[in-house]
Amino acid sequence: MTPAGATLELIAVPGIPMVQAGDDLAALIADGLARADLVTRPGDVLVVAQKVVSKAEGRMVDLASVTPSPRAIALAEEVQKDPRLVELILSESVRVVRARPGLLIVEHRLGFVMANAGVDRSNVAPPQDGTEERVLLLPCDPDASAEALRARLGVPVVINDSFGRAWRRGTVGVAIGAAGLPALLDLRGRPDLFGRRLEVSITGFADEIAAAASLVMGQGAEARPVVLVRGLEWDGAPPSRATDLVRPAAEDLFR
Repeated sequence: MTPAGATLELIAVPGIPMVQAGDDLAALIADGLARADLVTRPGDVLVVAQKVVSKAEGRMVDLASVTPSPRAIALAEEVQKDPRLVELILSESVRVVRARPGLLIVEHRLGFVMANAGVDRSNVAPPQDGTEERVLLLPCDPDASAEALRARLGVPVVINDSFGRAWRRGTVGVAIGAAGLPALLDLRGRPDLFGRRLEVSITGFADEIAAAASLVMGQGAEARPVVLVRGLEWDGAPPSRATDLVRPAAEDLFR
């Protein structure tokens, strides 16, 4: 089993329009592939930005529609955030991990430990009248979203998002949804260059793919939400979900 050949290609799928609630995202991606004469083949993976998945699934919320609870109001004062935003973060979370001015780290209902439960304002268009701000939530079930796209497009799919990391500065792309490929590659028992058996090596395969694609997607106004990763190889490992990347509480030394 090898995670990649000697060469990888990262190809932004062109012409993906601004996605709206209810859009057929699979059809938009298929049209983009066709316009670019990109025919998928074995070893290809499509990486799709979380934002376009959430937009297509209607995960947009007008802050004007949110009534903050007393808990959200108190926490918002502590972290110096909009109480309505904090209410949405709490509604998407199972616990608050850390809180200080300007920062709210939570455990998302899907198990991800992340800032603001993925509730995001960037690259979210305001209502047409421009009177209020809107935010975007993560998909309800990113693994199911990835599987729906894989079934329509016939190629493995990773849904990626940008996460901060403990002990490291800066965000990187990680997989929050995966279908059609192993999210983890267990290399234990395989030999290294000198024949020694690997004992602890488990690779976050889907995360590595997500991070590579993020280099092409960008983080600002690039408008490249779909990337075709070409040249990957994996043998024998069954497909698994991105939620399998979440470390179980019993193995977590830092909870």
